[in-house]
Amino acid sequence: MVDKFTKALQWATCCFAAVFALGVSSVLAAAAEPDVYILNTSTGAPYATKDHTGFQDLVVDEAFRRIGLKGRVESYEASARALINANDGIDHGVAMRIKGLDKKYPNLVRVPERLVGNDFVAYSTGLDFTTDSWETLLPYVVVYINGWLVFERNLDIEQKKTAVREPRQMFDMLNKGRVDVVLYERWQGLQRAKETGVVVKTHEPPLASVDMFMYVHKNYAHLAPKLAQALRDMKADGTYQAIFDKTLSSLSPPTPKQ
Repeated sequence: MVDKFTKALQWATCCFAAVFALGVSSVLAAAAEPDVYILNTSTGAPYATKDHTGFQDLVVDEAFRRIGLKGRVESYEASARALINANDGIDHGVAMRIKGLDKKYPNLVRVPERLVGNDFVAYSTGLDFTTDSWETLLPYVVVYINGWLVFERNLDIEQKKTAVREPRQMFDMLNKGRVDVVLYERWQGLQRAKETGVVVKTHEPPLASVDMFMYVHKNYAHLAPKLAQALRDMKADGTYQAIFDKTLSSLSPPTPKQ
């Protein structure tokens, strides 16, 4: 009787352990495969918008769709907080950052295909000059966002300049004649100019250009090459260009007829 009872108890224990293990593995699998992969950003329109129709929004959504998953961009006002949340695994990655981010945030894995190139340019309300060097700005009073290192590190020490906190301030100052030139990223600048009603001229060539990439948390590193291939396929079949034209290049003023 004892042997039968013992065997029955052992059998029940094994069954319970198996069921428990199956339940745990199911929970872990669910945790490892989210319903929606969140890539965060601190970049606003036209890259990310509240209604998720910006450039990053549409590219991330399509890239994940092509690998059989759902992806969404969520916006943060604080750039540092967005990076910390992605590195800590609170979010699943970041939507658009420079190459080499993983040196400071080791839990992030770069998707090895360029998302987009960021051009840093000068805007005015009609001045006539080319920006083939930083020195071409010397005759003018320039304004840029405080903390944007691409400008702080490259402007000549003699440059007449001011730094502000909000993009809207820059274009208000330009419109009122308090500064001659606004320095900003190309598409965000055109978006802000449009929002503030300022008609601007974009000076060429860009003062600096930086390639931007998506990153995923290391727990989802296996997705990086798949997303890279999805981006390549989107570029090859015209989907990427269609999104780019709809969300970014549509902001460019029409080219004057010759």
